[in-house]
Amino acid sequence: MFFGCNSAFFLLQTRPVEFNQKGSVVVSSDHRTFSQSSSGSSKCSLADCRRACTCTGFSRGTRLALQGLSPWWCSVLLMVPLLLWSQLSASQSLGPLCGSGIFAHPSCDHYPSLTRFICAELTRGYFLEHNEAKYKERRERVYTCMRIPKELEKLMIFGFFLCADAFLYVFTLLPLRVLLALLRMLTLPCCGFRSACLLQPAQVCDMLKGLILLLCFSMMHYVDYSMMYHLIRGQSVIKLYIIYNMLEVADRLFSSFGQDILDALYWTATEPKERKRDNIGLIPHFLMAVFYVFLHSILIMVQASTLNVAFNSHNKSLLTIMMSNNFVEIKGSVFKKFEKNNLFQMSNSDIKERFTSYVLLLIVCLRNMEQFSWNPEHLWVLLPDVFMVVYSEVAVDIIKHAFITKFNDIPADVYSEYRASLAFDLVSSRQKNAYTDYSDSVARRMGFIPLPLAVLLIRVVMSSMKVQGAMSYSCVFLFYLGLVTMKVLNSIVLLGKSCVYVKRAKMEEKLFERPPTAPPASAKSPSRADVTRCPKASGKAPSSHPVPVRNCQTSNSWRKPSAALR
Repeated sequence: MFFGCNSAFFLLQTRPVEFNQKGSVVVSSDHRTFSQSSSGSSKCSLADCRRACTCTGFSRGTRLALQGLSPWWCSVLLMVPLLLWSQLSASQSLGPLCGSGIFAHPSCDHYPSLTRFICAELTRGYFLEHNEAKYKERRERVYTCMRIPKELEKLMIFGFFLCADAFLYVFTLLPLRVLLALLRMLTLPCCGFRSACLLQPAQVCDMLKGLILLLCFSMMHYVDYSMMYHLIRGQSVIKLYIIYNMLEVADRLFSSFGQDILDALYWTATEPKERKRDNIGLIPHFLMAVFYVFLHSILIMVQASTLNVAFNSHNKSLLTIMMSNNFVEIKGSVFKKFEKNNLFQMSNSDIKERFTSYVLLLIVCLRNMEQFSWNPEHLWVLLPDVFMVVYSEVAVDIIKHAFITKFNDIPADVYSEYRASLAFDLVSSRQKNAYTDYSDSVARRMGFIPLPLAVLLIRVVMSSMKVQGAMSYSCVFLFYLGLVTMKVLNSIVLLGKSCVYVKRAKMEEKLFERPPTAPPASAKSPSRADVTRCPKASGKAPSSHPVPVRNCQTSNSWRKPSAALR
């Protein structure tokens, strides 16, 4: 037994102890006290504790004080002074042996000192320089997280203006290019040119885009925006939250598949006629493209209506739930393995989502201002909610990218590489040997297709504003000139910045490389002109051992920009 402790934790010994017949008390492990009459000579169970312990006699005042306490507290109070006395005695007797420190001598393992342990815990030290590389790495991670917001916002701002340039192109330069193509179709036959040379491939694509916009806009007139708004408003909050999440997923799927439909249409319309036909025809592709743009426009309209319902709700519960959905995105992205290529794709998707959300906010503001007869005071009511949505988007993107780069050991300088890759796409689309339009390259890179969003915005603007009289048409024309000026200035600034970014990344030599060209299926050997340009084998005729065209100096293999990022 031991004073105040459970006997199951220690090895116990019992041995007889003689007590003084006058005024003595014994406290056992079962918390019983034995008086003088009942215990003359008894056995007390004492813990070995590596040293011999004996019971202690107390005065009458001490016994009376202990009798007023519970048995458990009596045992504890008796244990504390006895334990301290035993440890102090052990320290004094083993001091010469353990003078060099606690447990310095092997015998100190059998006689641990409580006071020495407490002193060691209070005074012990350690040296961080013994693991210098680890702490430097942790510090660099902190610095990387601090740099992420700045580098990320640089990429986001550059990508935002790229999307804005492609979006403004639909409203400003595309109508002018369609008019030029129509004039070319009307004037060139009168001058005696053949029908095959009427339109260039770029003009054919512009005509198709303009025709798709016109047809989809006329079809959107049969969709009632007000009826859709009231239909969505009658649903419960949870159902609207589920609908909004489904719409976001559907928007991503439509964007990924829609650009393939449009590219297939453009290539089918401009494919050389002498090649063998292996497609379903131009008209089916055109109908598929019109059907896609119309469905995608309706989907974005439902998104805008849901956001409008959230803005007009009294308790703002739906708006709060929709913003909390952005933070759920952190959980689904942060704890996954990301490479640089995957992070680049996610960054492009974030740029596209941010620009789309800004356009949706613009549509919501236009619809609300129309309902309140364009009262400027109502705009100040909408601005706090608009800023709250914008700030939540920015905060979620910063937190998400900061922790992704931290967990995957990706440096902050990777965002400058992403910016240089986007700049390279812009500069290469301005070259004479460009193989795609700039708006199409942005759509392929970021998944941003401006046609459905432009159709919806035109529909909302036309229904929200009534143009009547010469003054109204003059204002519309001036507004169009302002949009053209904004587009031109934005393009000039973006082109200058893109050239700077390309030079910093040392990618300017790739601008002059030739794009890949697929050889004709019937061509099994190079032509005579190609053979004469290729180096001839020694002692052999060119026709017997032709050298492949890809090894010629004039047929350089084209390599995609920033292949590591793609």
